[in-house]
Amino acid sequence: MFRVLIVTTERKRLEKFAAGLAGQPDVELSWAGSGNAAIAMVKSSPPMAVFIDEELLDMTGLELVKRILPINAMISTVILSELEPAAFHEAAEGLGIAARMPPQPTAEEATRLIHRLKKLAFTPHTP
Repeated sequence: MFRVLIVTTERKRLEKFAAGLAGQPDVELSWAGSGNAAIAMVKSSPPMAVFIDEELLDMTGLELVKRILPINAMISTVILSELEPAAFHEAAEGLGIAARMPPQPTAEEATRLIHRLKKLAFTPHTP
């Protein structure tokens, strides 16, 4: 099972994206409305990937990534951001973020990204 967490205060805006994720085989989708709620979920039942809005009520998306890293650095994180790629790279450098997506991604974008993340998660690593 590929567990996915979406962290947003605007659930309705991400319904199509969520439907694209949930429509994939072996994907279990959860929601959190704040950074602190997401942290509690990551600690209790770690997802394989977390999709995070750029701005939350209690912290920024990048702050949430910084707080997830010490809990479990193997969780793939994706930020939904309006920043241009160069500006995003500058702001997120060193955080190991898997991808940046637009603030209102489509179901098709969800499908493409979840396939990519599944490949990364299930690729055997050889020493």
